[in-house]
Amino acid sequence: MTGLLDRVAAAPISWGVSEVEGWGVQLPVDQVLGAIREVGLTATELGPTGFLDADPRAQLDRFGLRAVAQFLPVVIHDETHDPRAEFDRTATALSVSGGTTVVLAASTGQQGYDDRPAWTEPAWERALGLLDDLVARGRDAGLDVVLHPHVGTMIESDAEVRRVLDGSAAPLCLDTGHLLIGGSDPVRLAEQHAARIAHVHLKDVRQDLLDRVVDGSLAYGEAVEQGIYVPLGEGAVDIGRIVESLEQQGYSGWYALEQDRVMADDDAAPATADVRASRGWLAAGERGARP
Repeated sequence: MTGLLDRVAAAPISWGVSEVEGWGVQLPVDQVLGAIREVGLTATELGPTGFLDADPRAQLDRFGLRAVAQFLPVVIHDETHDPRAEFDRTATALSVSGGTTVVLAASTGQQGYDDRPAWTEPAWERALGLLDDLVARGRDAGLDVVLHPHVGTMIESDAEVRRVLDGSAAPLCLDTGHLLIGGSDPVRLAEQHAARIAHVHLKDVRQDLLDRVVDGSLAYGEAVEQGIYVPLGEGAVDIGRIVESLEQQGYSGWYALEQDRVMADDDAAPATADVRASRGWLAAGERGARP
């Protein structure tokens, strides 16, 4: 895993910055970017649309950061929605910023991640076709486009991930936490489908809260508030095996440290400490002590 830390980026959601209305306290840009630099990272995803300026280069330059990716929830299953104009705007802004990857989530079209409509076969046909179209549009703009299986979106479960793998050419964002909560095995995906993985979100998951989300006794949003995501090495995900497998198979993309959280106040110190701990865990593995 030599040189792994050169490909580790931050994500504003680790400091509670989210596109979801009412998702806790939203910290100001400079506080978040300063915290990212404080933990020793030099690259970041851009967070939700509107968090940074349309051209964020000056903001990032003040903190010695480079852009990596943009998260974009889009509705791809509903024929009354056409995400292409929104996608093109995001792709243009990301290209200007120097970023390389659009991270798509198959939005339900609703606020939050606690409810979603059922699939129909026509909706699947539309979604898979649109995915391939958006990947091609990104390629034309010089960008990678990846699909992010995400709890509470239209593509969440293991069966849904498999349908995407079988029915489209879209690369995946391997989110180690969302996949596990959604019912997939992120280790298996890393080992068996590395060729389809073009971006990685590294997060770890508390087993007790995972069990409650899976059995339906705890809503996903409440689980995030209660701290379902923890620093790498402290939860149920075999992060070391995933990273080792990807590296051995030639993965050369980014690893974004993502510990989704809901901020109760504007004290960024606990979030910063957790991201620092995750980076330290990866650094120890790079030196051979772990993972």
